[in-house]
Amino acid sequence: MARRRLSVPAMVSSTLKYLVLMAAGVWMLLPFFWMFSASLMTSQEVTRLPPPLLPAIPQWHNYIDVARVVPLVRSYFNSLLVTGLTVAGLLFTSSLCGFAFAKYDFPGRNVLFLLVLASMMIPFFVTLIPVFYIVKQLGWLNNYAGLILPGVVSAYGIFLMRQFILDIPDELIDAARIDGASEFRIYWQIILPLSGPALATLGSFNFISTWNSFLWPLLVVQSRELFTVPLALNSLRTYGMEAQFHHLQMAGTAVSVIPAMIVFIALQRYFVKGIALTGLKG
Repeated sequence: MARRRLSVPAMVSSTLKYLVLMAAGVWMLLPFFWMFSASLMTSQEVTRLPPPLLPAIPQWHNYIDVARVVPLVRSYFNSLLVTGLTVAGLLFTSSLCGFAFAKYDFPGRNVLFLLVLASMMIPFFVTLIPVFYIVKQLGWLNNYAGLILPGVVSAYGIFLMRQFILDIPDELIDAARIDGASEFRIYWQIILPLSGPALATLGSFNFISTWNSFLWPLLVVQSRELFTVPLALNSLRTYGMEAQFHHLQMAGTAVSVIPAMIVFIALQRYFVKGIALTGLKG
């Protein structure tokens, strides 16, 4: 069958759309490009007006210098540990609770789910002091438990997973029960594999937010050995008013966004699929 040819107005409209999207994409990526470019400049180049687009000679030692100024290597380890365990815990609790809300009929289920939804309306700053007090009473200040455990449960995560798991056919679960599978085995071997797009979506959201978290680690951590990357980079504000350190600030910022960018790029197709499949339903 011959392919239908587009009319001239349709081709012009399509071309204009692509050009607008390309221009918008370039405009959005330009700050990131200049950030990485400025991280390889000298302090004089960074402060020059108008600023150059590319460094005359790339200063790769800027990344070594910023690691000497702040405990960047240790902070990277802390951030990877805290973020990885937080995301793993959140995916487990959210998928397990979402499975219960979606596929089990128990007394008070709708009321409990409404309470979960209602908690999403409460701003983080309202619960900040109570959560901090609980963490302090449990003796979790200035250790990994205080950084990780408060973030392993999320009302949004439960809601997202429940909406996705609703689409999984009940016949699969009933067949597994007939074959003698336990409820946890059904969750582990049926629900989790089929919930890949939703798990990737929730994981990417939570990875980025936890990696970039600043206020909570600032309250919980006092020791420099437990600094996460945002706290370590906050140490650079001491040099913020001095122009000769602006290139180090750019180098530190460039290093800090690399993991979040890698995660988003790696999970992009699952991210888009999860957003498309996870709709609002009863």
